[in-house]
Amino acid sequence: MAVDHYENFPVASILLPKRLRRAVELIYHFARQADDFADEGDLPDAERLARLDSFRAELKRIAQHETPQAPLFRDLAVIIAEHQLPLQLFHDLLDAFSQDVIKKRYANFDEVLDYCRRSANPVGALLLHLYEQATPQNLVYSDNICTSLQLINFWQDVTKDHAIGRIYLPQDEMARFGVTEAHIAESRVDEAWQQLMQFQVQRARDIMKSGAPLGSILSGRIGLEMRLIIAGGNRILAKLESVQFDMFRRRPVLRPFDWVIMLAKSAPFHL
Repeated sequence: MAVDHYENFPVASILLPKRLRRAVELIYHFARQADDFADEGDLPDAERLARLDSFRAELKRIAQHETPQAPLFRDLAVIIAEHQLPLQLFHDLLDAFSQDVIKKRYANFDEVLDYCRRSANPVGALLLHLYEQATPQNLVYSDNICTSLQLINFWQDVTKDHAIGRIYLPQDEMARFGVTEAHIAESRVDEAWQQLMQFQVQRARDIMKSGAPLGSILSGRIGLEMRLIIAGGNRILAKLESVQFDMFRRRPVLRPFDWVIMLAKSAPFHL
């Protein structure tokens, strides 16, 4: 798992076949660097968007069978051609990162799901293409897993996102449970906050469950990797519940003992 970026996704895991590790690493570096353009430092929004546009220009060169300018994209062009990876999935990621620059609030859950469709789901789809397992049904399962992982990351990082001006909690659901932005600004964990977050956590768990069959469909080390990802997401949800949704002061993380539990739960009969 990555620590600072895309921490709920695998990064060149030792469980992956060696022939795929370089490709996964390149996809991760593409996503991480683009994510940094949207999030890190004190750049003005116009500069952030311009840097993301420079990545789009490189993808366009790949599409037109031209040599990319940056080494990362020259390497990406090789794996894209070798594994026939859809370029649109890379564009979807860039669209999500650009949205992060300009959109700071989400009116309802449909808007959040639309963001997940472009911010998280492309990563799972790219992995399935690498595994040569990108069937329509597998892609549906993968989208559910990745959407859940993105939601879990949102609920882990409420404080971090608020610090850079973003709130991913649907505004209509906040209002329904009597939660305001002051709850986040003041790190207020009252009954209203706990009820809202229990609702969010259970929905993320249900979405994860709907994608869990993919862990049994994929075989060998790739299947084990997928089951560990699912177990890791569920473990974070359990930790959020165990701290009574006080992620402000006790942000859940996966520790060594958690990996023991996750391995124990990663056998197919646990899904």
